[in-house]
Amino acid sequence: MTWLILGTNALVFFYELTLGPNQLLHFTNQFALVPGTLQTSPLWFATTVFTSMFMHAGWFHFLSNMWILFIFGDNVEDRMGSLSFLIFYLLSGIAAALLQTLIFSGSTIPVLGASGAIAGVLGAYIFLFPSARVVTFVPIFFFLSVVKVPAIIYIGFWFVSQLFSGIASIGAAGGGVAWWAHIGGFLVGLAATPFFLHRSPPPPDYLDTYASRR
Repeated sequence: MTWLILGTNALVFFYELTLGPNQLLHFTNQFALVPGTLQTSPLWFATTVFTSMFMHAGWFHFLSNMWILFIFGDNVEDRMGSLSFLIFYLLSGIAAALLQTLIFSGSTIPVLGASGAIAGVLGAYIFLFPSARVVTFVPIFFFLSVVKVPAIIYIGFWFVSQLFSGIASIGAAGGGVAWWAHIGGFLVGLAATPFFLHRSPPPPDYLDTYASRR
């Protein structure tokens, strides 16, 4: 299922690349989430909650989201099973959209991207594999050093940064990064994970080996 989600995002993104500037603007305005449409057109708002999850605003947005999903998604899917993982992923994306809409209820700025749903996957990962080590780069002066950081520190630091950025964004127009979508997706993913588990945890030796590749 992780690969299916990755593939669907890729197909939509590559379709976006075929559009001219005016066509892309029309496509974005039509299918991205616009918080303000909840009051004026609730049915279309509900539609864009789903369509916006598979849209991206440029290569960096697309590749960074897909990389994170690729790294963490299959581990979570292993514990949930494919169908439950898909439902969990969409639920996290819905929660992300609703919290972003709640904070910026009158915004007419389109919101798009898989980040909210993927934040839910990060919430599940930190719940399931808090001691697994994540390979990351740490800048030391002018050099990058490769280190292995426990997931609870790596993802925990990410969440705290989202929270501070989200608080700072309150009172703005709701443009730029949808911080509250990330926060909402993560919190719901973290809380909902126990209800989606269908498989027993792997033995410790398997987890250590598997996590070291992450």
